[in-house]
Amino acid sequence: MHTKAVFPGKYIQGQGILYELPELIKTLGTKGMILASPTVIEKILPGYLTASFSDQFPVELFNGECCEAELDRLSVIIQRDQPDMIVGMGGGKTIDTAKIAANRAGIPVIIVPTIAATDAPCSGCAVIYTPEGVFEATDYQKMNPAAVLVDMDVIAGAPTRFLVSGMGDALATWFEARSCEHTHSMNECGGQSTLAGLHIARLCYETLMKYGVLAKMASEQHLVTPALNYIAEANILLSGIGFESSGLAAAHAIHNGLTALEETHSYYHGEKVAFGVLAGLQLNGALQTETDEVYDFCLKVGLPVTLEDIGLDYTDRDKLLIAAEKACAPGQAIHHEPGKIIPEKVVSAMLMADAIGRSKRLHIGTDH
Repeated sequence: MHTKAVFPGKYIQGQGILYELPELIKTLGTKGMILASPTVIEKILPGYLTASFSDQFPVELFNGECCEAELDRLSVIIQRDQPDMIVGMGGGKTIDTAKIAANRAGIPVIIVPTIAATDAPCSGCAVIYTPEGVFEATDYQKMNPAAVLVDMDVIAGAPTRFLVSGMGDALATWFEARSCEHTHSMNECGGQSTLAGLHIARLCYETLMKYGVLAKMASEQHLVTPALNYIAEANILLSGIGFESSGLAAAHAIHNGLTALEETHSYYHGEKVAFGVLAGLQLNGALQTETDEVYDFCLKVGLPVTLEDIGLDYTDRDKLLIAAEKACAPGQAIHHEPGKIIPEKVVSAMLMADAIGRSKRLHIGTDH
């Protein structure tokens, strides 16, 4: 099998970068449409875009879920107005919807993430959910975004929980890449990992370990610091390239399974992925030193380390089995892990991950 890697056309990160959006749009076309979340429309766009620009590029409100009903609604608007590009502004689901809508219309997309909560902005794939928020399918686009614009003033102004969730999503990148490399599994762009993809995935993990705690502190104070810049890059660019060009495995499959449980719906993508990482370590028999490092990181930045942290009761094995069965469905990335993975193994891994997390949290309380 051949190796393959994909990248966004441009990646631009810095303070005040959003002011460059009008000029960037002009390099791709003349008639666009902005798909924006309610927060973007209320709090961000008014401070950056002139009235004349808004007239030229009408803003469409994202309805809250990346689902076929929303995509059908946007398709009607695109057919009617005939834009030559789409700008997606907001969080992960707004971004994914813009990517899919642009791909189906055969036009380029510019992505402007307003939170560093997922690695969705740079990738050429997106997740479609049911209207109720349950994972339905992964949608692969023909091309990655033409450009990704990350304004650090906007990222620093967002609630810290988003940044921490992004670190949970990015935390999976190296471990899933490593599993795919060991099992010679296909990555998310239809080949095997390049050296670039693997090293970027490893750099993502190293960046989290070095700067994650400091970045969280900066975010809490709404300060743009070197650490916050590094973590925004890790969450958005390094994780985006790393997962797509090296592959997914247990952590994201377990996340997908967890979406079947209504109790988890109020928790963010990266929070559920982070618990998937911890379960994946137990699924693979990770070394104690590695397990300790990952748990210590999660505890320091505030990522889930127990099932209770994502709304679940560890004594309810029947419910956990529902999530495990969805995680192990044919085509799920958990089968990129070594050996034969079955739902019962996944339940055991989730329970073991939970037990370790409860033990570590108890010891922290005892130490104080």
